[in-house]
Amino acid sequence: MAHTLVAREAPAFEENATVNGDIKKVRLSDFSGKYLVLFFYPTDFTYVCPTEIVGFNKQLKDFNDIDCEVVGCSCDSQFSHLAWMSAPKSTIGHVNYTLLADTDHAVAKAYKVLNEATGTAMRALFIIDGQQKIRHVTINDSKVGRSVSEVLRLVKAFQFVDKHGEVCPADWQPGSDTIIPTTEQSINYFSRQYSDTKIHIYHF
Repeated sequence: MAHTLVAREAPAFEENATVNGDIKKVRLSDFSGKYLVLFFYPTDFTYVCPTEIVGFNKQLKDFNDIDCEVVGCSCDSQFSHLAWMSAPKSTIGHVNYTLLADTDHAVAKAYKVLNEATGTAMRALFIIDGQQKIRHVTINDSKVGRSVSEVLRLVKAFQFVDKHGEVCPADWQPGSDTIIPTTEQSINYFSRQYSDTKIHIYHF
């Protein structure tokens, strides 16, 4: 299962891709040293998938501003990606990030997100850090799209943890309180946040 990949080295890949309207080989190692959002989706010419492709493009600068790259991946060919970009249903004309063409299903299989029944990728997403270790995995039913803003929040949270060594509580936003991971400091955090609520904290 895909969740077994969390905290492990991301599977390497080398596939054809569309990059700024051109076709070229893209490798996972091309993104070493940066955070990477690798999102899988079933196919270009569907209903939910285009909204996600466009959604990541609209917020691409926000990812790039925090030294994070975005790569989309489906089992479509690179030519399908190019055709989608020029189709009337595309509202942006082209995509400013890489769309990987996993025609041999090698990447989807490596990341354990291939739908064997349909031969397409699941709606899955991986956050990979600069050391190319997987920090986060999600898989959606194909009928529901993902929140790009939530993915951006998660990247910022992992980067904060990397830099400061503190941990981020539920619903953390940049600038809000974090927790120093000790028993005493976690109690202090809960005391500040939930001063009007009696909370018992158990440590195992």
